Amino acid sequence: MGITGHFKMFVMILTIIFIHECGHILMAYILRWKIVKVNILPLGAVTIFDVDINKPIWEEFLIALMGPLVQIAFTCFVFPPEMRIYSMMILGFNLLPIFPLDGSKFLNLFLNKITSFRNSLIFTLDISFLFLVLIIFKSNFNLILILVISFILGKIITEYRGRNEIFNRFLLERFTKRYRFSRLKIIRGMDTKKMKRDFRHIFKDKKRCFSEREILLKRFDFKGKL
Repeated sequence: MGITGHFKMFVMILTIIFIHECGHILMAYILRWKIVKVNILPLGAVTIFDVDINKPIWEEFLIALMGPLVQIAFTCFVFPPEMRIYSMMILGFNLLPIFPLDGSKFLNLFLNKITSFRNSLIFTLDISFLFLVLIIFKSNFNLILILVISFILGKIITEYRGRNEIFNRFLLERFTKRYRFSRLKIIRGMDTKKMKRDFRHIFKDKKRCFSEREILLKRFDFKGKL
């Protein structure tokens, strides 16, 4: 009986995760994002996309939003009562601002609207770590929680170690591709760390102004080395 009960719970959770991920995939398909693969994990799922970092923020927002929306719709109108409890628990946890959960994506997109790409990345990881520490101190430990915390902590550490590579990829995309952003941001000085998503940039020092491409030409040599 115990084994049967655990198997039933596992199937319900897996179904909830699958429905949630279908929401992300549906919107990605509508927006023509290239889907590489979907990793189904025991405690969640991650859809891997092959797209530019400089994709419009609103597109990424819609893809991130569609997962929770589809899950809420199924929770309210399709799932049986017992399954609704699991669904709401998973949804609530997934919306925490902890990388790589959906809540961290919403946080990062919000930060990208008010500050630079690099700052948004670092602030998101810092907040993720703080919330994870809060969960550690406020929770009663069990095997599942230990596995979840270990997995998330590993993801946060990996992302933080790769922050410079992510930032360089952001800049390299701007250097090699011709994006057309309607909004303009003027940056005092030559600091590329102040560059934002969805903006084109003019760099201004005491003597003259430089285009974004001129600054990136100085950053990347002609052999493409960083």
